[in-house]
Amino acid sequence: MTAIKTKISLVLACGLALVALPCAFAEHHTGKNSAEDMFKAMDTNGDGLVSRAEHAAAAQKMFTDADTNHDGQLTLAEMQAVHATTKADMPDKTDKSAKDEMSTEEMFKMCDQNGDGQVSAAEHAAHADAMFTKMDKNKDGQLSQEECKAGHKMMKM
Repeated sequence: MTAIKTKISLVLACGLALVALPCAFAEHHTGKNSAEDMFKAMDTNGDGLVSRAEHAAAAQKMFTDADTNHDGQLTLAEMQAVHATTKADMPDKTDKSAKDEMSTEEMFKMCDQNGDGQVSAAEHAAHADAMFTKMDKNKDGQLSQEECKAGHKMMKM
């Protein structure tokens, strides 16, 4: 795997990684998918940090919510539908920021480790865990809101 592909794979794996990471940690301050609201939703114990377990739980919830046919696999169409819905709930983005973000198709390809055209729960969980590790810059086992925002910025190409 090339260094660029590895970097992209790790970036994609955040708890909101598959589709919602760009929306979850976008630097918006209004709307139901604001960075602050999404971070607070992951921080279930309210301590201002997201633990590996909280991150994994958020990633699992996202996977389950996105798997609309409940077959344990995400298709590109399912990811695109979630992405469209999530983006619709966000404050308006500029054309430049939309161009700077990885497309749903690119995210899907990075997460589909075996190239079978579907993302399994195991593939999704592995990416989420790898992203957590990558974003945890101070290696304290928890993500601050700043670390999550930095993870989002890494996704911009």
